Amino acid sequence: MKLTVLCDNNTYIDRYYTGEPALSFYVEDGDYKILFDAGYSHIFLDNAEKMGINLNKIHAIVLSHGHNDHTRGLYCFSPMKNIPLVAHPSCFNKKYESDGLYIGAPYTLDEVKKLADYRDGTQPCQLSENIWYLGEIERVTDFENKKPVGYELINGEKRPDFLLDDTAIAYKGKEGIFVITGCSHSGICNIIEQAKRVCGDGRVVGVIGGFHLFDDDEQLRKTIEYFEKNNIKLNYPCHCVSLVAKAKMMEKLDVTEVGVGLEIEIE
Repeated sequence: MKLTVLCDNNTYIDRYYTGEPALSFYVEDGDYKILFDAGYSHIFLDNAEKMGINLNKIHAIVLSHGHNDHTRGLYCFSPMKNIPLVAHPSCFNKKYESDGLYIGAPYTLDEVKKLADYRDGTQPCQLSENIWYLGEIERVTDFENKKPVGYELINGEKRPDFLLDDTAIAYKGKEGIFVITGCSHSGICNIIEQAKRVCGDGRVVGVIGGFHLFDDDEQLRKTIEYFEKNNIKLNYPCHCVSLVAKAKMMEKLDVTEVGVGLEIEIE
């Protein structure tokens, strides 16, 4: 498996790609190619072109959840017709911050069904020989955030948004699983536990993506303990992980800086 970071908040010095507070990965499992999230704007397309990556040849689009920093770039991505797009149906609900700011996807579910070959992502499914989509994440930990993020409109009714659409994918390799996540609103440890169940493998090689950790609190401390217990060696926190959280993680874990252009290869 090869993963390339097309979009992230961070960029590397002397590597002239563009960043934005958003996320997009290009994932290859042999000849099978996945666009995982699409950032906020056209930036993922610009960076892919500079990297020599042809996104016209992808086999699937996978969305981690419906926030606009992971989905809004779809506005700029025209070759969606007939490409399978895998996402939880709640991904396309109208989502708002508590102050009323719209933070949802650029399309409704009905619009997506006209633009792409939509696949309902409520349940886990196998995308390629070695990559699994995890479906709606079971929330089993007692320390990960269960508070809503703003609200969503469902049939015109305002409801607290618990981000049931939040999910991830996992690569099952020779030495265990490698988890690829977007924001981990459902909890990064919950996601890893689901990846173990779906892939049928309790060994965790590594994790990349947003862990949605910001404060030095109980959730961060117990997350670090979980990573230590599971002997996770390859740690790539990015996007929605604060400097404070990364610093605390680095006291106990091996942490690698993530930026646009990073390439990871896992056997």
